[in-house]
Amino acid sequence: MIEVRNKKDCCGCYACYNICPKECITMKIDNEGFWYPNIDKNECINCNLCEKVCPIINPVKRVDSKKIAYASMNKDEQVRMKSSSGGIFSILAEYIIKNNGVVYGAGFDEDFNIKHKRILYSTDLDLLRGSKYVQSSIGDIYKQVKNDLENNNPVLFTGTPCQVEGLRSYLRKEYVNLITMDFICHGVPSPLVWEKYLKKMKKSKQENIKNIYFRNKDIGWKLFSLKIIFDKRIYSNDLNNDLFMKGFLQDVYLRPSCYNCKFKKINRISDITVADFWGIENILPKMDDDKGTSLIVIHSEKGKQLFDKLSETMIINEVDLNEAIKYNSSMIRSVKYNEKRNSFFAELNSGKELTDLIRIYTKISFEKRVKNKIKSIIKRLIR
Repeated sequence: MIEVRNKKDCCGCYACYNICPKECITMKIDNEGFWYPNIDKNECINCNLCEKVCPIINPVKRVDSKKIAYASMNKDEQVRMKSSSGGIFSILAEYIIKNNGVVYGAGFDEDFNIKHKRILYSTDLDLLRGSKYVQSSIGDIYKQVKNDLENNNPVLFTGTPCQVEGLRSYLRKEYVNLITMDFICHGVPSPLVWEKYLKKMKKSKQENIKNIYFRNKDIGWKLFSLKIIFDKRIYSNDLNNDLFMKGFLQDVYLRPSCYNCKFKKINRISDITVADFWGIENILPKMDDDKGTSLIVIHSEKGKQLFDKLSETMIINEVDLNEAIKYNSSMIRSVKYNEKRNSFFAELNSGKELTDLIRIYTKISFEKRVKNKIKSIIKRLIR
């Protein structure tokens, strides 16, 4: 049976939970807000399926590898502006649904927690469109995916690299009607921190939340904003000034496994990887309009065939993947562990105010500011 002795060895993908034939695995939330498998040993039959499908213990290997990279954007400007980067997910999702398929991805529930959802209609794609900077709960979604695949429905599954590997491990065989899409992931923040942040925001505004956009582009794609629409008012602050985003981007409250991620690699198990094409202004300036450009990496023949079929709906240019990775290092490299992380959670669980803590733990010393300034100048000189 699976045992998590060190929390960095569990990515919370839910593969073990979905595979258990006795349903004796529950996902327990720890004091940081992350979930881990808990086994009822009285019900366990020691089949070891939970270990066999764990993508950290038994990583899935890619057989057919294409490795073609593109800069890409959706020709539909309205869809692109509603998307995190170039709006490519929407093109693939629309195609799958038009062909009587099913799309899976992360969306908000009624309380604005992040959970994976099953979508059957194009009108519901707004629920999945755009980044969500919190770890999404999978629940029994892998079982639903398998049921759709067995019923010969085309399926597009989107998620973090670990969730895609978790699904592929759970399925334990190839399906021609499955397309998997992951993204270049910085790391997943704590759902507990997100929950406390929302409570603070609602309390400060004295209004209910109607919608949330993590990647609003009103002031541009590169300096995107977290936007929260309340009953009567709107909150919007860019990534450098919104407190939740500051803590996320300074790696204060990511999942332990994210600091040594096993899924950051070029040779991925997904069919397609999507990402913001950071550095596009240096590689293809003509595709930099600050409205969002996607980096697309094709890993499989299935992914290549689908992308080629839909290419007329996009503006695309093939690029050198190694050159693109220079500006998108999160594809292959984990973030550095924040030494303040344990202290942050200790104080958070002692009852201290979240926003005060984030201000304290994201405060950059004068010495570090000088070092960052020097690094920035050197980078500009090199370019």
